[in-house]
Amino acid sequence: MKATLQFPGNLPGKLALLIILTAWWGPALAQFGPNPPEKVTLHEMHWRDNCILPDPASGYYYMVGPGGKSVLSYRSKDLINWENPTRIFTIPEGFWGGKPINSIWAPELHRYKGKYYLFLTIDTRDSLAEQWPNWRPRVTRGSQILVGESPTGPFTAFQDRSTLPVEMMTLDATLWEEDGAPYIVYCHEWVQISNGTIEYMALKPDLSETVGEAKLMFRGSDGPWASISETEGCFVTDGPYLKINKAGKLMMIWTSFNKGIYTMGVAYSESGKLAGPWIQQKEPVYNQHGGHGMLFETFDGKLMTVLHAPNNRESRPHIFELEDDGETLCIIREL
Repeated sequence: MKATLQFPGNLPGKLALLIILTAWWGPALAQFGPNPPEKVTLHEMHWRDNCILPDPASGYYYMVGPGGKSVLSYRSKDLINWENPTRIFTIPEGFWGGKPINSIWAPELHRYKGKYYLFLTIDTRDSLAEQWPNWRPRVTRGSQILVGESPTGPFTAFQDRSTLPVEMMTLDATLWEEDGAPYIVYCHEWVQISNGTIEYMALKPDLSETVGEAKLMFRGSDGPWASISETEGCFVTDGPYLKINKAGKLMMIWTSFNKGIYTMGVAYSESGKLAGPWIQQKEPVYNQHGGHGMLFETFDGKLMTVLHAPNNRESRPHIFELEDDGETLCIIREL
């Protein structure tokens, strides 16, 4: 999800369009260019929508993020000093049937049953049949799963299309295992349905395809801290990520907007299952114009999140240590 804007209604049309385009594509311009530095510290990075995988097989933390039509990876031993930039996947010519692809969004790296899986969202300019007047373009945009033998690839797509149903605008997919079975959890985007949702579908054991129907977890409007966009009349859902908390409860961090401010909250499943019902923590975890976080544990057992802030051209990854008391989730400190 790119920045949601608020601007006076009397702006000239071309100027308003320029502001929209700057916010929509601006964050992509803040990523590493074609020649990323061989070594970089966390606080020097300008990047967004990142994911960190602690890989016990190698002893490294791997951070992945978007790099235009590629996924870029760095590795680190201490979460501060990063090295070895590697493009672990690049969209090949003719991918997705030759649709006009803009870029990759929000990649996630997961280790599952001895293999590595890359979850990513591909954004295109391919228009859907149904368009709404006075609304953002509704386009082919979807989440896809790729598989590899190492955290740096190479990664191979199972199909030449999104893993999730192609008629749905989906993004920010993540992996969850429940009762020994894998699931894909994702956002059904507000651009298509106005009140964005977080949903899940079952996956085949090798994660190659979905099984059955999509199931609703909750809507963007369910967040007690989330608010409707004053300019577009929508509720945003971004960046779901799941973990079992200290008390054995299933929790999910996710991001929306609170009066125009990009904000990350947390929800808990009363049943301990994806089916919920989901209860939202009243206070957000982070409300400083940043979010799209994910959760991981350090090699010595500390619970962490990486999120990007601010949610604009100056965006960079921030890593925080979290306190999980079994009932609430909050930030302790920033690295």
